[in-house]
Formats: sequence, C-alpha cells, structure tokens
Amino acid sequence: MKLSRNTFFYFAGAVFFFALVKAMQFSGMLTPYWQLVLDQALIIVIGALGLSIIYGFTGQFSLGHAAFYGLGAYTAGALDKVYGNGNMLFFFLSLLTGAAVAGLVALLIGLPILRLRSDYLGIATLGFGIIVRVGMENGNKLFPVLGGATGMSGTPQVAHFDLIFILTLIVILLVRNFIFSTYGRACTSIREDEIAADVMGIDTTRYKVMAFVLGCALAGLAGGIYAHRYPFLHPASFDFLKSFDFLLIVVLGGLGSMTGTIVTAVGWVFLLEVLRVVLGQNFIDWRGVIYALILVVSIIVRPQGLFSGKELRLLIPDHLKMLTGKEHTHAGSGN
Repeated sequence: MKLSRNTFFYFAGAVFFFALVKAMQFSGMLTPYWQLVLDQALIIVIGALGLSIIYGFTGQFSLGHAAFYGLGAYTAGALDKVYGNGNMLFFFLSLLTGAAVAGLVALLIGLPILRLRSDYLGIATLGFGIIVRVGMENGNKLFPVLGGATGMSGTPQVAHFDLIFILTLIVILLVRNFIFSTYGRACTSIREDEIAADVMGIDTTRYKVMAFVLGCALAGLAGGIYAHRYPFLHPASFDFLKSFDFLLIVVLGGLGSMTGTIVTAVGWVFLLEVLRVVLGQNFIDWRGVIYALILVVSIIVRPQGLFSGKELRLLIPDHLKMLTGKEHTHAGSGN
C-alpha cells in the first residue's frame, strides 16, 4: 500500500522525534524523571484528543472526562494486576478492555444526557464525574483489589516510552481519519449549528453519541496506559481538576484543532512539572490560582486558542490539501 505524501512525512517526523529522545536518553540529557514526564505528556495527548472530538469538533461541553480516564485506568490496572502478571498480550487486552468499558459507560449515559445542551450537559457530566469518584473511593467494598480510598498499587509497570509513543501515533492517525471523514464532517456541522444540521438530514443524536463514545473510549485507553506506567492509582488523580486539565488543553489549543490539542497537551504537562519543581509543596495551594491566571490571560491575548482551528499540513490528508490549499482551517472554532 502506497503512503500519501503527508502520511509519509508524518511518520518521518515521528521517527526523527523518537531517535532524538533515544539519543537524549543514552547521553543522559533526559533523566528518568523527565522521561516519566514525557510519557505522561503522551498519555495526556491521547486523553485530550478524546475530549477534542467531544467538545472541540462536536461542541458537546463535557466536565466529566477524567471519570472515563479513571474508569479505563482502574479497569485495565485491576485486570492486569489479578490475571496478567506482566504478560504483554494481556497488557494489550487490558488496555482494550479499559477503553471498551469507558466507551460502554459513555454509551449508556450518553443516550439520555446528550439530549441536553450547553451548560446543562456540562453539569450532567460533572455530576457523573462525582459519582465515579465516589465509586472509586468505595469500590473496595465490592472488589477489594481496587483499594478504595487508600488507592490501588501492584499493577505491572510494562508501559514504557516505546509502547506509549507508538500508541500515541496510532491514536493521532485514528482521530485524524475520523475528523476528516464524513462522520467527522457531520460532527463539525453539529458544532456549528445543530438545528441546521438536523434540517439537512443529519441524525444529530447518533453523531453526538458516536463522538462521545469514541472520545470517552480514548480517555479510557489513556487511563489504561497510565495505570501501567505509574505504580499507584488513587481516586484523587481522577477528580474534577483532572477534567479541568483536559478542558484547558482543548480550549487553549483552539477548539477544532488537533494540532493545538497535541502541542498544548505536551506543553501543559511540562509547565505543571516545572511549576511543581519551582513552587514545591506550595504548588497544591497555588494550583487553582495558576489555572485561573493562565485561562484569563489566554482569553484576553488569544481568545480563539493557539491554533484557532488550524492544522499542520502533516495532519491533513493529501486529497483535502489539494482542495483547500496549503493551509487548512476548520469551518469554525466552536461555540
């Protein structure tokens, strides 16, 4: 099968980045601590792309993304802890199961709540996130392996940079192909004007549920990888502030921009780690203030986001580039 020009350069750039990271590892420039931060950044890219599908491209305001991130983490982590014992085949099965559980739960709650719009949908997903958080804290009463409020440890730590990087590349291609497909175009039309999309014959409920399930499944996949990279899971890691992290990344990067989501996700994770190093224990106390300041400044300076619906040429299929020119801009930047 012949690769398109943009896809070829996409993989070429990926190989260059991979080689650069490996060279930094061997030379000692990239310490184990910052390698862990880089791995976390790639995991967050996967989860943030899920929310980008839901909110950035379909316009469904969700404040419960961390709940699906946690469902995937606890599902994959518990399965591999009990049955996998570090087996790589079971590792991939547990990731798929975590993503499937998150997607199934998203389907079950999406059918009723996606009839809501705007702030009402956000409140409903926020409530679901709180329910999941409470469930994680008390889950040990039904499944002792989950650990409850004390957290869960013991998941085989088999996810390393090579695997995480490959999975991230696959997810980016998956999201790209979805966004530039007829399904993605239908989702974008719903974001721009749901009533007009409905009048034009688009089954808006079907596409909203589809986008919600796919986005939440990606969050579950990211959570499953997280469980195999970090040795300790705690319900506090999947609270509202984590959902706010994902939301900030999508908004700051620019609604309707995969490129903005990817760049902002990596930058956001490294920014938080730098602030944690600089502020030390005070970081927890000042985190809310820092979030608010970044959001206020970005709205004043760049209200449309860093990339404002634009994409790098590498992320645009060749046939669309020929139709739209050198630079592609989505129909709008969302509601």
